[in-house]
Amino acid sequence: MAHYRDGIKYEEGFTVNSRGTRLFTCKWTPKKLQPKALIFICHGYGGECSISMADTAARLVHAGYAVHGIDQEGHGKSSGRKGYISSFGDIVKDCADYFKIVCEKPENKMKKRFLYGFSMGGTVVIQLHRKDPTYWDGAVLLAPMCKIGDDMRPHPVVVGALKMICAVVPSWRAIPAPDKLDKVCKDPQFRKEFRSNPYAYKGNMALQTGSEILAVSLDIERNLEEVTLPFLVLQGEDDVVVDPEGSRLLHQRASSRDKTLKLYPGMWHVLMAEPPADVERVFADVTSWLQERTVTAMASAGK
Repeated sequence: MAHYRDGIKYEEGFTVNSRGTRLFTCKWTPKKLQPKALIFICHGYGGECSISMADTAARLVHAGYAVHGIDQEGHGKSSGRKGYISSFGDIVKDCADYFKIVCEKPENKMKKRFLYGFSMGGTVVIQLHRKDPTYWDGAVLLAPMCKIGDDMRPHPVVVGALKMICAVVPSWRAIPAPDKLDKVCKDPQFRKEFRSNPYAYKGNMALQTGSEILAVSLDIERNLEEVTLPFLVLQGEDDVVVDPEGSRLLHQRASSRDKTLKLYPGMWHVLMAEPPADVERVFADVTSWLQERTVTAMASAGK
């Protein structure tokens, strides 16, 4: 199925992962121009690609890129228990398998490939890179979840108890999910659209999901030096969901030779839901970073 709007061709489809689960995929491409590089977006926890990431994708397409997304298992239009993550490694594998299928198509083999992750999607991006350190050409990370805030860090005894309970009732949705939207994004229209989005998960978090997210965040925090790819990390300084200190630590400790940190005073967790002028500023930073690395790559390839 394909739709055309504002110079953008939008297509939807499904793929089946290695465990037999049907996963929703989508892509946005320039209608008339040959895309200069590929961007793969990874949504956050409870999110999805086709609705909540559509504005981001459109901005990237207008900047000349082809954008591909996949709804993680249990998220969006994909199959699986809603909002449930049995294994973070499985999510990373699903993204890697599908994204590489796209990259290896004949028309894409010579194109640069960038990862783009928001919140927990930033965690997925970092794990994709760690899984295959030389495959990706760069990453854009918006408020990546790579450090548990000190005030939210559970005691080791609590972590041990969580693991024991998870072994018995992993799908018990016992972790409350208070509605924090009013502290997460400033744009009332964005909040309204999220609350009415039937594909966004808003219920309590399952114990296994919480355990997996905690484990991967702690693992990344301990191994930030393993990050070697070029990256741009952006975050609002007033983010109450993901500790901005994580972005500072990532920038400080990553082994990448090409790394950029942008912290925005007064901005919140969802940078794409700030006032219009601030959103334009954020995306200008994103597209200029991508452009510099795409043009440099094309020049060095003699294109």
